[in-house]
Amino acid sequence: MTKKPLILITNDDGISAPGIRALISTMNEIGDVVVVAPDSPQSGMGHAITLDSTLFTDEVYFDDGPQKEYSCSGTPADCVKIAVRELLDRKPDLCVSGINHGSNASINVIYSGTMSAAIEAGIEGIPAIGFSLLDYGWNANFEASKAYVKSITKNALAQGIPDGVVLNVNIPNIDKSLIKGIKICRQAKANWVEEFDKRKTPQGKDYYWLTGKFVNLDGGEDTDEWALENGYVSIVPTQFDLTAHHFIKNLNTWDLNE
Repeated sequence: MTKKPLILITNDDGISAPGIRALISTMNEIGDVVVVAPDSPQSGMGHAITLDSTLFTDEVYFDDGPQKEYSCSGTPADCVKIAVRELLDRKPDLCVSGINHGSNASINVIYSGTMSAAIEAGIEGIPAIGFSLLDYGWNANFEASKAYVKSITKNALAQGIPDGVVLNVNIPNIDKSLIKGIKICRQAKANWVEEFDKRKTPQGKDYYWLTGKFVNLDGGEDTDEWALENGYVSIVPTQFDLTAHHFIKNLNTWDLNE
């Protein structure tokens, strides 16, 4: 018999979030599942890791599925690190992160704990995919996502993902019948225009709430933002080599020896 793939699951919304529960049920149809996820929400943590405090893991049970599950007191990146080094008896064949409650398209990939967990897996040499649904609500409906998650995962296992590449998958928040298909995209050029809502405590001390709005600066029809706005699931192959290779030649012309 063919051995089932070992699939590591994590997220940034916490181990009890509906998104990861939907992902677990889908992955149970494909392979042997081990879940290592934060014990509380870690959205927006990016690639933070825990250096100045202890980490704890606890085996937990949420349902009667065949998966093995651990909650972790750390960040999404911590979850992948401790899974690989301490909790798993072999290297996973795939790591899937999500399903995130909210978009991780465009510049959001930089801040995303969901994608940072997938990227950490990629750094460890594990093929990885981050999945997100464009619905920030806790009670988001993930039913339309499951077929796309399953198809993309099975293709990734069969076709492989190159070293140094992680897939960033975003799913529009529309009825399944309205989704037009899947688009392979580039990351749109976009940004958050941010403001700080300044307030005072009863004691007179200033404090701030971060606010802002997302602005798409890219008119291209080959981007993730265009795909999502037009009813497609977007897949962006994302790399974690941050070298600006196109600038190396120019930088070598600088007079840096003075």
